[in-house]
Amino acid sequence: MAYVDFSGDTLFATPAILDRPEAVTETVAAAPTGLSALEWSVVALAQRDRMASLREPSPLSIALGRVFGTRRRDPNLADPKLEALRRMAVLSWHRGFAVPVHELAAFFAAGFNTDQYETMLASISTAQASRKARA
Repeated sequence: MAYVDFSGDTLFATPAILDRPEAVTETVAAAPTGLSALEWSVVALAQRDRMASLREPSPLSIALGRVFGTRRRDPNLADPKLEALRRMAVLSWHRGFAVPVHELAAFFAAGFNTDQYETMLASISTAQASRKARA
């Protein structure tokens, strides 16, 4: 039988008191590292979107759609922040880390940070690796 000495264990030690605990909560609240459930659903739905969904339809394709009655659904989301996330997720699903700089700037301008970007890319690469392992 083994003996474990818990007298030096810091698990039961009293926590250190911070001078300004609100400063820590302000920092944590200002830079979230994850995405909300709605944002994760946008990332998951972007997996099925093609790269063509990032381009605006040409005037010719609009005219042909009116003549022949085929209408392409508008893939753009109404919320600009979610649309920036969708665009970055589509690019990440298809190209990984190789995304255009202007798209990355638009993603950050929409209110996302680098931690959220890296979390999304890690999730996408894990999903792609597990999909390849199953195949």
